[in-house]
Parts: sequence; structure tokens; C-alpha cells
Amino acid sequence: MTKPFKIRDIEINPPLILSPMAGVTDVAFRCLLKRRGGIGLTVSEFISVEGLTRNNPKSWRQMRFHEYERPFAVQIFGAQPERMRMAAEMAQEAGADIVDINCGCPAPKVVKHGGGSGLLRDLPRLEAILREVRKGITIPLTIKIRAGYSDREINCVEVARLAEDCGVEHVALHGRTREQGYRGFANWDLVRQVKEAVKIPVSGSGDVTTIEGAFQRWRETGCDGILIGRGAMMNPWIFRQIEDALHGREPFQPTLEDKRAVLLEYFELLRDDMPEIAAINRMKQLAGHFTKGLPGGARFRTAIYHSHSVQEILDRIEEYFTAIAQGRPYMGEETTDTSDVPALTSCDALCEAV
Repeated sequence: MTKPFKIRDIEINPPLILSPMAGVTDVAFRCLLKRRGGIGLTVSEFISVEGLTRNNPKSWRQMRFHEYERPFAVQIFGAQPERMRMAAEMAQEAGADIVDINCGCPAPKVVKHGGGSGLLRDLPRLEAILREVRKGITIPLTIKIRAGYSDREINCVEVARLAEDCGVEHVALHGRTREQGYRGFANWDLVRQVKEAVKIPVSGSGDVTTIEGAFQRWRETGCDGILIGRGAMMNPWIFRQIEDALHGREPFQPTLEDKRAVLLEYFELLRDDMPEIAAINRMKQLAGHFTKGLPGGARFRTAIYHSHSVQEILDRIEEYFTAIAQGRPYMGEETTDTSDVPALTSCDALCEAV
């Protein structure tokens, strides 16, 4: 039976975690999904400790959160133990419930400086970081890792044991190597192996996009929690749907009006949080995900991409959903969109602003 779990005294209920994604899980996106329900733990975008400890305004902005997001974890990345400790202390002072260490980002820009998944091949440095951070904070410390640096260097079990010895209180494993990036499929058998190797809670990440997929992963691995990232970009209700199924309820099915409303709400959250041009650009980046599977979704993405003002964005949303509701093709397209949604979901692309 799947049930809530605790990271020290913090209950993760339901046992579902919004996976951190650079350039995606900012405060607007997190709030949008938290309002839909079903998220047991929200996590910030991964934040550069170099920026944070040098008072970079962008890094400080990335650490903002709303009270209703709790429990809330701040994820940091870097390679210098002292800087990592300082950044963790700042996260605690800002009110975070948990500090999470990123050991999974595969972006060359991060790895070449020793951070992200680069730490998976430098375990003495990783140990120094974890022990230094553990000394600096009193709130729980967690870690997110990958299977290993390459297919020849699968060491997630070793890393998880090291983390537990250093006082880490939860391990999240994405079952791909740094070498894989986001290609192929996540290896959830490694999640099972890590769960069997340590006493602290273990959660798994990778390719969970459906209710059935989540339950299958729980059955196969015995893991405590599941992280969902890209699946939530395509379906903001996925957490609520899984929670409904956990409690024996009929999973919520969004209507066409729900999908229209979530787009408008997201755009409003963006505009409240950032300058107009930035909000428009972020809307272009993510809006298409919410219409995947609907007729004319590809044309809608194109129309949004070519919009250059708030009013144009609002007009395209209204035109699109009116056409779909009336059974008319949108801009001449009648087929249902089942294509992959192009977006900044690879760490290489998402880390460009780091």
C-alpha cells in the first residue's frame, strides 16, 4: 500500500513530488500546479550557489515561494563545499523546509565546473559538500542523483549509501545516467536497488506521465515517493489524478473549459511575477504543453509563438478554445495533436540562463 512518508518530521502527503526543472518550475508554475492539488512536496528551480552567495538578484528571486507551497525545498547546485554551505544557510534563513543538493543535472555548463552530475564521479568532493552543508543547517538535507555519470559508471547505490552516512535524509533517483541525458528510458530497477540499500526514504524519477505508470513504479520498486516533471508540463492535473486514485476516487478529468482556464491563470501568474516581455516569452515556451492531445494543438503553439503582446496571447487563447468548443478546425487544422511538444526540457537548453 502506497502511503505518505516523512523526511525527518516533514510529512510528504501525498507521496508525490514536483520535480525541479530549470526554466520551468519557477514560482508561477509551482503555484499553478499546487492549486490543482495532489503535490506533497514542491521544489525550487535549481539555484546556483555562486549566484546566491554573490547576491545575484536572479538567484535570490528563484528562492521565493508562497506559504501554500509548503512543504517547500530549495535545490542548490555547485562544487565548492564552503559555498554550498553558505547557500544552504541562506535557504534555511529564507524559510525553506528542506535543502536539496542537485547531483543530477547533465548540462555541460554545470558539469564542467564540477556541479550537478559531475559530483557522481568525484565522491570525495561530494562527501565534503554533504558534510559541510549538514553542519551548516538544522533543517532536513536531501539529495537528487542520477544512475551514474555514464553507462560504464553506474554508482547510484554507492552514492546513496554515502549520502546516508553524511546525514542526508532522502534520496531521489532519476534512473538515467548523465551520458543519457533525457534519451531512452529511466531504469527504475535502480530505484529498487537504492531503496533496498539504505534506510532513509527513497523516491524515483523518470518517465511517469500517467496514473497507471505511477502505480506500476510503486509496485516494482517499493519506493516511498515519485517525482514528476515533464509529465506535469503536459498535464497539470496529474498529481491530483494520482492522489484521487490513491484514495479510491474517480480521477479528476479536466474539461475543455478547465484547460482554457489553466492557460489564462498561468499567464496571469506569469504577468504578476515578471516583466511583460518575460511573461510572454515564458508563455510561448510552455503554453503548448497544456493543449497536447487536443485538435489543432500544433497550430495553436505556432500562433502563440508568433504573438508579441499580452492581448495577442489572450486573443489566440480565446480563438482556439472557441473553435474547439464549436467543433471547428483551428486555423484549418482538423487532426488531433499527438506530436511531441517541442520545449526547453533538456538540461542543456534549460541551463542556458544559469
